[in-house]
Amino acid sequence: MENPREFLVSLFNAAVEAADADHALRNYLPECPRGRTIVVGAGKGVAQLARALERAWEGPLEGTVVTRYGYAVACERIEVLEASHPVPDEAGLKASERVFERVAGLTEDDLVISLICGGGSALLPAPADGLTLEDEIALNKELLKSGAPIAAMNAIRKQFSKIKGGRLALAAHPAKVVSLVVSDIPGDVASLVSSGPTIPDATTRQDAADAIARYRIELPDHMIRQLETATAAPDPNDPRFSGNIAHVVASAGKSLEAAAEHARAQSVEAAILSDSIEGEASLVGGVHASIAREVALRNRPFRKPVVILSGGETTVTLRGKGKGGRNTEFLLAFAIGIEGLDGVTALAADTDGIDGSEDNAGAFADGKSVAQMNGAGRTAQALLEGNDAWTAFEAADALFVPGPTGTNVNDFRAIFIE
Repeated sequence: MENPREFLVSLFNAAVEAADADHALRNYLPECPRGRTIVVGAGKGVAQLARALERAWEGPLEGTVVTRYGYAVACERIEVLEASHPVPDEAGLKASERVFERVAGLTEDDLVISLICGGGSALLPAPADGLTLEDEIALNKELLKSGAPIAAMNAIRKQFSKIKGGRLALAAHPAKVVSLVVSDIPGDVASLVSSGPTIPDATTRQDAADAIARYRIELPDHMIRQLETATAAPDPNDPRFSGNIAHVVASAGKSLEAAAEHARAQSVEAAILSDSIEGEASLVGGVHASIAREVALRNRPFRKPVVILSGGETTVTLRGKGKGGRNTEFLLAFAIGIEGLDGVTALAADTDGIDGSEDNAGAFADGKSVAQMNGAGRTAQALLEGNDAWTAFEAADALFVPGPTGTNVNDFRAIFIE
């Protein structure tokens, strides 16, 4: 293949297209109600979902959704607000208040359509009584550097919020709530996406306390007391949830299958390892490198040529003060693991178009990457240890910058072995 990077980008595009808002919503629209239809939601791709819903919906429609700064698109009937991600801000707090206003005073003849995708946890801050926005910001920062998996993070977040864990759906009662979810969660558990503002789950205060202890998350004393004394999160068996419905309309699994089909159409076999890989990004990168090396050198467990695909959400435990995200961290460890190996090219990227702190979705790597990174008194290994993967790939001229994609089905990893 003349240009492996172009091939990998085509697979990324196929994965993103499979999660396109118009495509995703097509088969999951509820019936129009006798009363009003109110749209609420949050996430980095929620504005595109709102626009797709407007195109498909035949009756009256109104509502408010919240997306990240710079991610809004024009909608005619649904208000699109912007706020900060991944750390909440005052705009997000006001947006949460606006969303609550939208669902107030509804009746059983009304319908609430909740559009949820990744990123909504930060975009809908709503501190529990007795807490402040500063408390929620501090909590988010601690969670982001903890290395805790997303399920543990969300179990904790919902105990300190008055909107997460199904609380927004209770505010909408007795209106029926239909949640349409684009999953960025390993395993596609709808209640975990954006901490489930309209979908309760069974995790408890004790589960949150156990996660805080396990991942050594440092919280001030007043937040620990809050966890011990606050009202428990809503029970999924509460009869007020009984008429509600949740659909996962797009997911990493569906996107990986689309990428695999695209590869096979170009006469390259595809192997999907998993759509729900979790763990420390650098360790996962090392494992993927070992698999790629085995295929390249011994033609097992897959025969060449092949593209190895995987998804999920890894985590990064911060040790240094570098720049990057979990995809570049994964790929830097991968690059170190295949150093000097010919015929292997990889792309790791976040399907929303942004990985971590910069404007890149991820990066490319091959057997020459480490040599291109080393120099000026630094090494690829030192950059990895300092969580400075962005700097490493910037030095190798290998950053992948597609811009915001309008969707978010978690991480996309593709390793092409010629």
